[in-house]
Amino acid sequence: MYRIYEDKEKTYPLKGPADLDPLMERIGNAHCVLLGEASHGTHEYYSWRTAISKRLILEKGFNFIAVEGDWPDCYRLNRFIKGLDHQDKKSIDLLHEFDRWPTWMWANWEIELLMNWLKDYNTNLEAEEKIGFYGLDVYSLWESMRSILDFLEKTDPEAAKYAKKAIRCFEPYGEDEQRYARGQLRLSDSCREPLIRLLSEVRKNAASYDHDPEAALNAEQNAQIAVNAEAYYSNMVSFNDNTWNMRDRHMMETLNSLLNFHGPDAKTIVWEHNTHIGDARYTDMKKSGMYNIGQLVREDRGEKDVVLLGFGSYSGTVIAGEAWGEPMQVMKVPEARHGSIEQILHDESAEDKLLIFETHSKKERFNKTLPHRAIGVVYHPDYERYGNYVPTVLNSRYDAFIYLDKTQALHPVHITPDGHKVPETYPFSF
Repeated sequence: MYRIYEDKEKTYPLKGPADLDPLMERIGNAHCVLLGEASHGTHEYYSWRTAISKRLILEKGFNFIAVEGDWPDCYRLNRFIKGLDHQDKKSIDLLHEFDRWPTWMWANWEIELLMNWLKDYNTNLEAEEKIGFYGLDVYSLWESMRSILDFLEKTDPEAAKYAKKAIRCFEPYGEDEQRYARGQLRLSDSCREPLIRLLSEVRKNAASYDHDPEAALNAEQNAQIAVNAEAYYSNMVSFNDNTWNMRDRHMMETLNSLLNFHGPDAKTIVWEHNTHIGDARYTDMKKSGMYNIGQLVREDRGEKDVVLLGFGSYSGTVIAGEAWGEPMQVMKVPEARHGSIEQILHDESAEDKLLIFETHSKKERFNKTLPHRAIGVVYHPDYERYGNYVPTVLNSRYDAFIYLDKTQALHPVHITPDGHKVPETYPFSF
């Protein structure tokens, strides 16, 4: 029996995957389900997203998971779970190859469990039915250039010449994005032109890359990343473009490419931070002219075909760093700030729960702007009351919301902090 609070959004207790039935009903026949997180380092966010993803795959025929991760790293996992490559390795070996900070976002034991489930699930399926796993992000400039050169040298020697020219252009910067970006302030000539020529050549010849079902997709995506990453890094040190918008626009373009590749009825599950999947129009981002993939996918696909699910918690622990590139560590997440969405839900009942909204309903209590916690990869718990909260109209920013009263830190594969035990299974059976 579900509990529904009077005169509020529909709210249900949440203990295990069976309690997700109201969410499955809300999702209905939607083709795009975006699953958020209030931090990049919380065990329960990954566990619940996995439980939701499994049900979407098993019950509603979803085709792939796309995440806030680098394409080359995630594509290795995609090849692994589909039985196409890396079969001499274990999933944990591939996760150890994630070496760009913050490594723990995808190189964690929670993802290792998901990869093994996906591989087992895919084993007896036809190639076109296998579930995929892809990265949407724009950061992998150097990795994408190396990947496409390796591919073209074996497949398309003429196009490989364009890749070599582009790589030579970047060599003086020693794979340092900041150094390249600063260089563009002093130089009128950039490496953008050879990358655009490379992308054009790959697109022209993509149809001939037919020895592998995803070869053309991979080649074109790496070439597109190189073009967009160059633009992103060039604008990091200028005030002419909003790099946040450039990044989320790239992620939306990548998602559309994947949907097109998988066919007109393709269904996708997206894993990203709340700040990316929660519609930016219902936060203070709108005042700054910022948008995100949650807003873009609603505008592109229509709200009836999209379900946005946010996450939040009241207190616990999290994996983060004190500064960019600093060692990961387990940090305490203090009790949520007074007046915040998380504090309101905790005071109502200190239990995990699922909220289903009537989007934009003026009758619901969360149809007003309230503080909503957001923890990044860099975190300072002592300063939290001065930041880490996004002004949010919750029932319009999301279609549903999972509140978890107390959460624990994620379990990285690269470093397992003292006393932070690696989980063998999820906290609930499935």
